[in-house]
Amino acid sequence: MAREIRLNAFQMNTPGHSWPGLWRHPRDRSDGFARLDFWTDLARLAERGLLDGIFIADTFGLHDVYLGGADAALAAGAQVPIHDPALVISAMAAVTRHLGFGLTTSVAYEHPYILARRFSTLDHLTNGRIGWNIVTGFLDSAARAMGEAGALDHDERYARAEDYLALVYKLWEESWEDGAVLRDKARGIYADPAKVHAIRHDGPYFRSEAVHLCEPSPQRTPVLYQAGTSPAGKRFAARHAECVFINGHTRSSVARTVSDLRRQATEAGRDPSDLKVFLGATVIAAASEAEARDLVEEYRPYVDPAGILALMSGRLGVDLGAVGLDEPLTGIESNGVRSIVEALTRTDPNRTWTPRDLTRFAGAAGRGPFIVGSAVQVADELQDWADETDIDGFNLTRIVFPETLEAVVDLVVPELQSRGAFKTSYRDGPFREKLFGHARGRLPASHPAKRGF
Repeated sequence: MAREIRLNAFQMNTPGHSWPGLWRHPRDRSDGFARLDFWTDLARLAERGLLDGIFIADTFGLHDVYLGGADAALAAGAQVPIHDPALVISAMAAVTRHLGFGLTTSVAYEHPYILARRFSTLDHLTNGRIGWNIVTGFLDSAARAMGEAGALDHDERYARAEDYLALVYKLWEESWEDGAVLRDKARGIYADPAKVHAIRHDGPYFRSEAVHLCEPSPQRTPVLYQAGTSPAGKRFAARHAECVFINGHTRSSVARTVSDLRRQATEAGRDPSDLKVFLGATVIAAASEAEARDLVEEYRPYVDPAGILALMSGRLGVDLGAVGLDEPLTGIESNGVRSIVEALTRTDPNRTWTPRDLTRFAGAAGRGPFIVGSAVQVADELQDWADETDIDGFNLTRIVFPETLEAVVDLVVPELQSRGAFKTSYRDGPFREKLFGHARGRLPASHPAKRGF
């Protein structure tokens, strides 16, 4: 029996996400990201293709490391302007019934008490279809915007995130009992006070004594995403995450990452099947391989090299403008996104990357597989990656919207379905139940949110 492949559309509330400059393409609609119909059309398309969800990346601050400022990012529209991703989800939920939404929100600059209410509200409004991509914040520009000198040290960011989650878990899982909400009009009692409890938390980073402001939402705790694959990030993901977003250029390195994540999840007392791993991928499909290759050449001139270097410099915390375009990227020590450093400098010992490599419309800048071809060829590649690495699915980067996602929906998905490798209908229930089969969309007993800290 074929492995079922899962797909997410990978998006950001900005004109230039993974491939800066493609918003200039005459058929691309990404410059309309500030309009609501951009997001509702995306949601309808994703649900038509039976995609599992839309994963919305986000960050605070500008990518201002390249050449000592943000000019290149601003000119390219490279993740700036960037609007609040939470505010588009209700509209997308209103035009869909099953599609899940992975919302990125940082633990760096907002108190857990406030975040807990936002996600409970969204879980209610989506009828249990919300997920939280937990990020720790890496841009010094974001830290300065919040009045701090710079981002915390990489591993301390994860220590802070542990305390953050301990508090939000208490708010979501322990403050309101099941059955606390009565809505008894005859007696005039909305909630039973005996079943509503103030939680108390006194941790190394956060303190709180409070009743959660929201009544229990369908899932209580949103589906938990995480995207760190540094040693600290993998430990954090193995302990908490249900969906992990990874990158990698070789199947051997991706397989090692997946194996390590599942092993650590088992050691943390969790069922490794309660971990879904998604690999970032750039997919360009067409009716034939020749047409798909023509699209690559058509798109290539619109990719902005300076915009890519601005993003990569910000992610690495290293000014790539100070490195020759053809100089090897070796020995990078980063306080930024260490998974990128790992992918570029350590996982493939037979390959040395240069800044020029990062500017090409190819796998290096996309940080994952660059898959081009007919529906049959793309389906073959997706299945081979999944079979050889044990990933569960792919986060599909935005290229030219909507046509590249339409090609996946109209060509690749039917091909995968014909092989028994993609669902033909959505499962009923909340997002977590669709992904894992957990009754009522609630966390399993093995998760630390249920076991306590």
